[in-house]
Amino acid sequence: MMNLATNRPGFRYLATSVATISAIATFGLSGASASSKVNKTLAAEVPAAIKASGLIVAADASYAPNEFISGGKVVGMDADLVAAIGAILGLKVSVVNETFDGIIPGLVAKKYNLGMSSFTDTKAREKTVNFVDYFSAGTSFFVDVKSGPDIKSLAGLCGYNVAVETGTTEQTDAQGQAKACTKAGKKTVKVDSYPDQNSANLALASGRDQVGMADSPVAAYQVKQSAGKFMISGPAYGTVPYGIAVPKGSGLNTPVLGAVKALIANGTYTAILKRWGVQAGAISMPKLNGATS
Repeated sequence: MMNLATNRPGFRYLATSVATISAIATFGLSGASASSKVNKTLAAEVPAAIKASGLIVAADASYAPNEFISGGKVVGMDADLVAAIGAILGLKVSVVNETFDGIIPGLVAKKYNLGMSSFTDTKAREKTVNFVDYFSAGTSFFVDVKSGPDIKSLAGLCGYNVAVETGTTEQTDAQGQAKACTKAGKKTVKVDSYPDQNSANLALASGRDQVGMADSPVAAYQVKQSAGKFMISGPAYGTVPYGIAVPKGSGLNTPVLGAVKALIANGTYTAILKRWGVQAGAISMPKLNGATS
């Protein structure tokens, strides 16, 4: 049985890796010249302490194509976008590989300046941090091509073992469905949560779990990288905004939101999304704390 963690470029093998990104040109993007021009008005909004230290950004680099490890660095859509944000603001950017459920606590503890890790902006999370919304994604199910069940909705999970990453909205949804199955007199959902997406993928590949759940662009990428082992089952559901997590009171809401708007206006945002094949999730109007639920 294929070991997906060692055959896909997103294998997280550096638990504490740090990738320092000094310019968007590091990633060879079209539009680099436009994005690398500092916006002096926005840069002036950045707190002095962050100007001195640069942006320290936390990401769970097991969620390809959004953020993953390649060549000893954190790369992907989010890594490119935060590098471009740093360029607009005239800041050095360091991306730290952190477990997903450790990012928001790290922001609260002032360990990190931003969390850029495919965060669904939810009203519950907004109680702890602010979000600059920049992308839109749903949730997809993926299963083994030969033996996987036909899952068309959350209700179809009853009786199956489901692999999810700890701390994600997928975990919350699967646990909620487990209660709904029990209440309806059906077999429950056994929700197996893992510290990163790679581990969840391995559980599905090994047969320990029958269903995987992930954000729609990530699930599609896992299927593509599986060389025919996995397939998407049913339609995506629950399209919601992704947000850049910003500590409350940090002074970064205005400059980060402004930088995202500038990247959309100058075409760099679209170029980055196209590079990673996730342009279907593009938005035109980024906002602060736009959670829908």
